[in-house]
Parts: sequence; structure tokens; C-alpha cells
Amino acid sequence: MTETSGNRLGDAVSPYLQQHRDNPVHWREWSDQVLEEAKALDRPILLSVGYAACHWCHVMAHESFENEEVAAVMNRLFVNVKVDREERPDIDHLYMTALHALGEQGGWPMTMFLTPDGKPFFGGTYYPREPRYGRPGFVQVMEAIAAAWRDRREEIMTSAGTISDRLGEFLSRSDKAGPLKVFDIAAAAERIGTMMDPVRGGMRGAPKFPNAPYMEILARSALEDGRAAHRDAFLRTIRSLSCGGIYDHLGGGLHRYSTDDRWLVPHFEKMLYDNAQFLRHLSWAFRMTGEPLFRTRIAETVGWLKREMRVEGGGLAASLDADSPDADGHPEEGAYYVWREDEIDSSLGASATAFKRVYDVTARGNWEGKAILHRLHPGAQSSDPDFAEERAALLTVREGRAAPGRDDKVLADWNGMAIRALTEVSRSTGNEEALELARDAFGFVMREMVVDGRLRHAARGGRTAGLALSSDYGALIQAAVALFAATLDGDYRDKAEWLAGELTLWHGDGEGGHFMTASDSSDVLIRLRGDQDDAVPSGTAFVIEGLSMLAQATGSIAITEHAETAAALAAGRTGGEATGSPGILAATGRLRRGSELGLFGSADDAAFSEMLAAAHSQLDLDRLDLVAASVDLLPHDLPLASVHPTRLPAAFVCESRVCRAPVYEPAALAALLDRGP
Repeated sequence: MTETSGNRLGDAVSPYLQQHRDNPVHWREWSDQVLEEAKALDRPILLSVGYAACHWCHVMAHESFENEEVAAVMNRLFVNVKVDREERPDIDHLYMTALHALGEQGGWPMTMFLTPDGKPFFGGTYYPREPRYGRPGFVQVMEAIAAAWRDRREEIMTSAGTISDRLGEFLSRSDKAGPLKVFDIAAAAERIGTMMDPVRGGMRGAPKFPNAPYMEILARSALEDGRAAHRDAFLRTIRSLSCGGIYDHLGGGLHRYSTDDRWLVPHFEKMLYDNAQFLRHLSWAFRMTGEPLFRTRIAETVGWLKREMRVEGGGLAASLDADSPDADGHPEEGAYYVWREDEIDSSLGASATAFKRVYDVTARGNWEGKAILHRLHPGAQSSDPDFAEERAALLTVREGRAAPGRDDKVLADWNGMAIRALTEVSRSTGNEEALELARDAFGFVMREMVVDGRLRHAARGGRTAGLALSSDYGALIQAAVALFAATLDGDYRDKAEWLAGELTLWHGDGEGGHFMTASDSSDVLIRLRGDQDDAVPSGTAFVIEGLSMLAQATGSIAITEHAETAAALAAGRTGGEATGSPGILAATGRLRRGSELGLFGSADDAAFSEMLAAAHSQLDLDRLDLVAASVDLLPHDLPLASVHPTRLPAAFVCESRVCRAPVYEPAALAALLDRGP
């Protein structure tokens, strides 16, 4: 096998890898065979990790990977491997942690140099083809690495071995169980609160990310401890996300992050995981305040998911690109979303003046001579109209432009997040379209992504890729339980129990904990735990909350104990450190304070509607609500099913498998649910 064997990405499932199939670089997909090839050729591996919606990934590809001269150097000196971080988050997580250990700031594209057996020894992110931005040119870097491999091999191997050993200690370690009290919401929220922007919300400074796991800690603090400052910080952030340029005011949905410190200029890609978390937080904010803004953003974002992200069969696509062709056909970040003043004038006519005042459209523009629509400037007031007709008209005009590319692979964990979010917003707002999307997406995953009885991580075009990760199982268990609670369809609960069994079979560590990677994943240098959060909660967090929700939905003591053990082992490994594990911290909430509400009666009964409203007004992130016409419609093994009210409507609450006496009045239910700070 030699370097003349060519580019092998033509059969890849990932759209990101398909983007590189015609590069002159002799790319391979990550596999055991790649490691064997590198050993046979005695060459280092050049690992390039990115994703389809990544702007700087496209820049580096155009500058270097499409260039014949640069590719010739790559092909001569290295075995070149291209990885989609969304398709292989385990590989991305491993080598991103290594990059941080090397003292480099992380990001994508990630460029890592590995020994032939996969051990990292040098890395960075974007390298320009020629030296600039204070960075060396990519060819310079490669030639220096090759020279070091030739002349200082022993030093490199020693260093790589040391780094890999440290990664193993950090990413794969086991520890004794710790007390769950180390997961202290109050202390964590206090620390996070000091980092918040008191004017604009979100974390201080730029860039500004939604930071969903941190936002959940603040929301929990507000609900559990009554901390008004944390409630305000959470709501301020969700309002800013809803009104800033980071939100797509025409099509709905949230962009990935804001490049500035005032939520104006987004990095324009749209990610499914961001919008799943955004929907949940919008739902909480709506239930906290009743503000129409949040209900509107929910409806718009659900509409965007249905219109632009649903793939054939019902799954939800991973992302939309940041770039799209400009008027001359050249890729330009944000070209699809920004406006010139004359375009607004010609599209809206007489209503253009009022619209421009509210959405900050001027001849000068607010970004590179054009306007990003937003409502966070002094000219906009909360009392201003939402210009629904005008926005619909502009959306129609925009749809005539060249659209950003869509990464239409379906990821099991991101779909699980979206399914749960859609189910929850359906229950909080009555949005039936959201519930339909959730059911369709869950059906897609169970139908298209379980192959020979085994769940897969990614799917596209009738094909699948990658063994499922612990995050896939955890997120889908949450999704299945949410659907069961919303519909009382027992098939969802059965699917959740099957997923939990598969999780233990393939990811259990034999002590009650879990690994991110499956036991038969042979192409990963280290078997990862998956305790660290990213823009989404960690795999461990997904598992703990998924098992906790399933315990509530089944009444199973064994599943409850499984969740408690997993959480205790995570406590031992992490020590409850909130800055690295806010997802685990939040997930243990159900173990500390979970409850189940049963509410029974006829939907046509005004008294029942009042009781439902009373339940809705008492937001509790750890309560599982089961609403039905009769107790007889519940699964018989639930503790709730053993209580028989004397009349309807009736409601009762169970905590720690003990159910309180039924109540029959809205005020009594409100008092029962008010857990206070």
C-alpha cells in the first residue's frame, strides 16, 4: 500500500467528508485500517477534524486541501485522515483534549499530528497556506513535523506516550463512588452567576455562546432556591437570544454564537443541538413569565425545524452551513441572512420605514455595510409590533436566494435532544405540530438507525455510520420517556427500557457506571468516559438523567438504583466540579428531588382545565407529569396507578415511590406543587 492509493472518501456517509472527496489529498476515514497503513508506511498521521457548517474548515479546505502543491506535500509525508466531529465525537473529544493538554486553544478545523498508533504529539487548529495572522504556513508546519519525525523520533515517541498516558488518566479513569451532595446547585449557580453579563445576559465578553448547560444551572437555582438574581440572569439571556442578531427573525431558529459581546453578529451556522436546548429554555421562560415573546419564538423555531431540517422519513438534520453563495456565486458567510436597505424598501413598500426602525436597518448597515436584523438596539421597544406579515414577505424574498448547505445526516443524540424539546414545548404551549415532529423523528431513529438489533450514531440516505455512544442512548431514553408522558403510549416506555438494557450491555463498566464508547469500539486509543460537557451536556449527564426519567416512568427500584450508582461514580470522578460538568450537576436533580404528578379528568371539564393550568404554573424541571382521563389508562406497575380518587378531576403527587392523598381543587393542587425555596 503506497501514497498513490488516492482519496477514499467517495463512499463516506458524512456530507462533510463528501465535501472532500475530490480533494487531491489522499484522505482516509478513521479506522483500524488507517492505523495499520500508517504503521506499514512508517509515517505520522495527519488528522483533520471539522464539520459541514464550519466556516474556517471551508477556508482551510479551499486554501490547502484543494491545492495540488499542498496536497502533494501531505501525500508524501503523512497518512491523511479526515474526521467529521459530529459523526465521530469520540475521536474529536479525545484529540481536542490532547490539543488542550499541549497548551493550544481548541477549535475547528482541528489539525493534529499522531504517531502511527494514534498517539498525539503536536497540533493546532486553522493553518493558513502561507504564513499570516501570526501563524506559520501549513506547508512549513508539515515539513517541520516531518523533519522532527525523521531526526527526533525517540523524543516524539516518548512525548506522545506521556501525553497518551495523561489522557487515559483524565478521560478514562475510574474512582470510588462519591456522595451526591457534592453536586451542589446553589454553590455552582453562585459561581456561574458571577460570570454573567448583567446587561445583555450570557457570559461576559466576546464571543458570546448560548452556554445552555450553564443556563440550566441558573434556572434550577431560581426554581429550587428562589434566587431572584439567577432567575433574572436566565430570563435576560433568553430574551437577548430571542431579540438579538443571533436569532433568525425571518425563518426562526438560533445561530451558533455571537462573535461580538452584544449578540449582534452571529457565526451564521445553525445547529440542531443549539435549537433543541433553546426550545427547552424558551418553554421554561414562557412558563415562568407567560410572556408572548417566548411562545412566539417557540412556534417560529418549530416551524423552522419542520420547513428546513426535517429529512425524508422524519429525522432531523444536523446543521445548516454558515456560508452561502453571494450574488456573484462566491461563498460568503451570512450572505443568505443579511439585507441592504434598498432590498427592504423594495420588498415592504409603505411599511418599510417602521420595520427598519425596529430591526435596525440603515443605509450604512450594522455589519460590513449590510443589516443583520435584530431588536436589541435603542430604537426597538418591547411594545413594538412583531411585523409578522412583513417578516413573512421578506422570508419569501430570501427563499429566492441561494440557500446555505444542509448537513442532512441524522445524529441519534441530537435527535433525542430535539425530540424531548419538541415534546416539552408541545405540552407547555399546545403546539401539536411540535409533537408530530417529535414522534416522526423518534420513529425515524428506531426504524432507520437500529441495524441488526444495534443502535447506530449517524444515518444518511438509507445508510448508517458509527456505533452508538452513551450520549445516544441517554438522549433517546429521555426522548422516549418524554413521549410516553405526553401520549401514554406504552411502546415509548418499552423502547426506553430496551435502550437502557443496550446501554448497560455495550457501555457498562461492570460497576454501575458507563463509558462513552462501546466495549467493541476498537479504533479509539482510549476508552472514554464522557464526563465533560461541551456545547451540550456530557454523555454521562445524558445517561444519568435518562435513567432517572425512566425510573420515574416505570417505578422500577432497580433502574432508580442504577441511576444513583452512575451518579455516585460520576461524583467520585468529577468531585461535583460545576465548571466542567454542569450537565451532570443538573442531571442529578431528578435523583435529589424528582416527583410524579398524576392529573385525571375530562378535557371538557372546566375544573379539570383549571387544575391543568395550576400544574402548568408550577414549573418543576424534575417532575414527570402524566395526564389522562382516568387512572386506569396508566401502566399498572406505576405507583400512581395504585391510587384511586373518589371523584374527578383529581390530582396526586408521588415522591420516592410514596404517593400523597388526592386533591380535587386547583388551589389545593397549587399548594401541593409549591415546593418553595
